[in-house]
Amino acid sequence: MARVTVEDCIDKVNNRFELVLIAGHRARMISSGAPLTVDRDRDKNPVVALREIADETISVEDLKEDLIHSLQKHVEVDEPEEDTVPRLAAMGAAASQGRADEDVQEFDRMSEEDLLRGLEGLVPPAQTEEEEG
Repeated sequence: MARVTVEDCIDKVNNRFELVLIAGHRARMISSGAPLTVDRDRDKNPVVALREIADETISVEDLKEDLIHSLQKHVEVDEPEEDTVPRLAAMGAAASQGRADEDVQEFDRMSEEDLLRGLEGLVPPAQTEEEEG
């Protein structure tokens, strides 16, 4: 019964532990409604999964990938980060040409004198009695 099926599968999957993982995953897929690729012949889902692997009606590599994907808790999506340096360079070029595009942002420019006047107006925070003692 299943022993013969496992021995047939060893040619397709070298590691018995990996075979058990893959066949178990396929059996769960069958239980959840995945279409069968071989006749059931009154066999249970694990035996059907082993027969599918032995007959090579389903790709072992696809099952491995699907198993790995099903076990992942957090899937990272590699999205390119927004590159700010070329955008700033493009803004400078647009400003030098006198264009007023929607993407171009204007920055306030402060002269050195304005900065010094602003700093002179700053008052240090009042010291409390704890800090003085």
